[in-house]
Amino acid sequence: MAENTEPSNLEAGDHQSYMEFALSLATISPPKPTNYRVGAVVVDTATNEILATGYTLELPGNTHAEQCCFEKLAKKYSVPSDRLGEVLPDSVILYTTVEPCSQRLSGNLPCVDRILAIGNKIKTVFAGVYEPEKFVSANSSKRKLEAAGIEFVHVAGLEKEILDVATAGHEKSI
Repeated sequence: MAENTEPSNLEAGDHQSYMEFALSLATISPPKPTNYRVGAVVVDTATNEILATGYTLELPGNTHAEQCCFEKLAKKYSVPSDRLGEVLPDSVILYTTVEPCSQRLSGNLPCVDRILAIGNKIKTVFAGVYEPEKFVSANSSKRKLEAAGIEFVHVAGLEKEILDVATAGHEKSI
């Protein structure tokens, strides 16, 4: 079920272009001083099909981009989000503009825990920037993912653009 915002020319393995697409999704998120504007894309590596897209606050509640992807996939496959591992293709990758959160101040389940709950279907997480220290210091997502056998790859080159978008609506320090 493709969304009309998806580009049709993304080639498998073109991590820079996928990250640019995720960044375009992040720009849709409303700027707020209490969160980062993040974009995420879930891709089936066997077919290069985009399975889901998401951005911060896309769905009701204090939703993160990755959470929106997983909730949309759960709806698509008619399963609870904690059972996505049973229905997703065997090799999925996640692109996210900012490292998945390891702690939620709102009490929601952290995105890294959502990824880990899917099991061995998500093989790699590509992130445009490591999570800044503003809300949660010492994000442990990279370590947790790698400990679970999920590769974590930093896609370099868009850090300034990602952070500009992510922090829109935040008070800028002089």
